Amino acid sequence: MEKPLLVIVGDTLLDRDVEGAVHRIAPDAPAPVLDEESVSERPGGAGLAALLAAGSEDYRVALVTALAQDAAGARLSELLTAAGIEVYALPLPGATPQKIRMRSRGQVLMRLDRGGPAQPPGNAPDGVLDVLGAAKAILVSDYGRGVARHPAVRAALEAASAPIVWDPHPAGPPPVPGVRLVTPNLAEAVRSTGDAGHGSALSTAQRTGQKLRDEWRAQAVVITCGPHGAILSQAGPTPLVIPAPADAGDADTCGAGDRFAAAAALALADGALVSEAVQDAVDAATAYVLAGGVSAALSTDPTPPVPVERIGADAAGRLAATIRERGGVVVATGGCFDLLHTGHLATLRAARGLGDCLIVCLNSDDSVRGLKGPDRPINSQTDRARLLAALDCVDAVVIFDEPNPEAVLSWLRPDVWVKGGDYAELPEAELVKRWDGQTVIVPYLDGRSTTRTIAAAQAATTTTSGR
Repeated sequence: MEKPLLVIVGDTLLDRDVEGAVHRIAPDAPAPVLDEESVSERPGGAGLAALLAAGSEDYRVALVTALAQDAAGARLSELLTAAGIEVYALPLPGATPQKIRMRSRGQVLMRLDRGGPAQPPGNAPDGVLDVLGAAKAILVSDYGRGVARHPAVRAALEAASAPIVWDPHPAGPPPVPGVRLVTPNLAEAVRSTGDAGHGSALSTAQRTGQKLRDEWRAQAVVITCGPHGAILSQAGPTPLVIPAPADAGDADTCGAGDRFAAAAALALADGALVSEAVQDAVDAATAYVLAGGVSAALSTDPTPPVPVERIGADAAGRLAATIRERGGVVVATGGCFDLLHTGHLATLRAARGLGDCLIVCLNSDDSVRGLKGPDRPINSQTDRARLLAALDCVDAVVIFDEPNPEAVLSWLRPDVWVKGGDYAELPEAELVKRWDGQTVIVPYLDGRSTTRTIAAAQAATTTTSGR
């Protein structure tokens, strides 16, 4: 059975990174001399969005773009086709636009742009735009060079029945009316509306989002705010704020907007609500930046990056391996964590302070029922894992089905195994000794327990119902 189709529409550039080392200043000018060590090339613009979308195994990806008849255009076609992307090209007069970055130790020293001013693409060959009618979803990745302004392209987009995500550009045209979601960043939204930018980012995004939604006649506008997440404006007056799951700090954000828009389009293709698509997009863009950005996303190195996803055996295992490679200390603790309370939090924070990461070994639902009885757990293992992973003192969560965590400890092999309470001894201690690990007990807050909390709630319910 043929996979469904995601179509990307927009301008494609050739990005070239020249990496080197700087050891001296040029004798004829006050400029650093870059000794070239390596050169890498990749599609940029809508081509990068297509590459990022092609990472999904559930969809075919097609790219409607404009390509020039030059060596750079041929190289772009080669790179895109090699990635499995179906290319539908309009003729592009002149030269292929290129962005060449001179870099040393991760720092961009200079960017050289080639290709000259944007020129409008020529007439679309017969049948090229028919692919839009077969799309499950469409992403317009506009880089302001003419594809999104092309009359035939716009007419085909207006006629398409698939949901459209439109990633706009200040030099590009407005979206066609009725698109499902438009994704400007905050600076673009301020520029497009002429907003003075007074007040907080939230208030500015709310004003500009509603104004752009009305002006563009879009179903929804989401303003992306970098490390602060995104703010979604739909039909109602109150925006939906979706925070980023983690702070990427000063990481390279090149391509994060493309990753955001591609993730939103894929979610809409799967039938997600706009709010759900934006949540997926925020998570995907944050993970993309934290994992190393475009170079890591397109790397052919089989070594996986440090996982951003915090739940699961793979995430926990890779995290532990990465910490050990750095010479750090892996700490683990375990339990049911059915109803999180301050006693749990005290234990987790104390455990995290003993090393460089904390991995929580969480009893599965079946395991909890075996230990606590058929009425437990109150919360599912999925919800319990998500709550734990959201804590700043927890770095990963792994779920186990057995009555005790010995099996998971055997492959995780933490340097320190921590339990909260007043145990005289712990049955896992002998196991942990096998790899020279240490078992410790940290203080547990008196009067805090899940069993006591449940009993108090049941007593309160009984008292209330008896009145």
